Amino acid sequence: MKNEERIIAIANQKGGVGKTTTAINLATALAAIGEKVLVIDIDPQGNASTGLGIDRNNRRLSSYNVLINGTSVTESALRTDVPNLFIVPSTLDLLGVEMEISTHSDRTYRLRNALRQNVKAISKFTYVLIDCPPSLNLLTLNAMGAADSVLVPLQCEFLALEGLSQLLKTVRRVKERLNPQLSIQGIILTMYDGRNNLANQVVEDVRAFMGEKVYRTVIPRNVRISEAPSFGKPALLYDLKCAGSQAYLQLASEVIQRERYLRLA
Repeated sequence: MKNEERIIAIANQKGGVGKTTTAINLATALAAIGEKVLVIDIDPQGNASTGLGIDRNNRRLSSYNVLINGTSVTESALRTDVPNLFIVPSTLDLLGVEMEISTHSDRTYRLRNALRQNVKAISKFTYVLIDCPPSLNLLTLNAMGAADSVLVPLQCEFLALEGLSQLLKTVRRVKERLNPQLSIQGIILTMYDGRNNLANQVVEDVRAFMGEKVYRTVIPRNVRISEAPSFGKPALLYDLKCAGSQAYLQLASEVIQRERYLRLA
């Protein structure tokens, strides 16, 4: 799609790495800077939807309807409490998606097709962020099939590089078989504790392995970030001045700079 919006899948097959936290707070930070942002939650757990204040009882239409029934993305999108930020919420119905579409020839292109059918409305957004489940399943493949790039949150802990290698292999396969335009948008180091020697070693190793693909901004381990979802708020609304919120604002600026460079390249 030759449009101005950038579609970014936020993915990591490992749980607990800050994937959904990144989706929520990066989207909020981008919106705060003035971008118009759409989050598409395709994780059956629906934590991105909850973290942006969308009550489960208000999710009349969801990403399930988009993937299964062909409901338009914009019809399913809900306004959040953050100006310029909208979300297509998730429901537990997504747990059955693989069984429902596994025999369909377009099973890996459902999300891409839905976005293309709504191309005029989608083009009103400058960023579309897709929050993926913590596994390399059919939902994640749909996200990668629809995306321009993949953004990878990576926890600063032991075996981080091993998990990253597996994800990079998957991205290469998707690029070869499903989406030739797909690229790695960047690696975000999360849950960093500077007092931990292992965390510092992980940062060094990842930067040595991935070079400029790793963002300069590092997301610290921060209690306020962890507390915010229980109040149905992104950290930037819960406590703008905390270290985690400030880091996501810095990350948003870096994402915009990187995307502008890619558009000019």
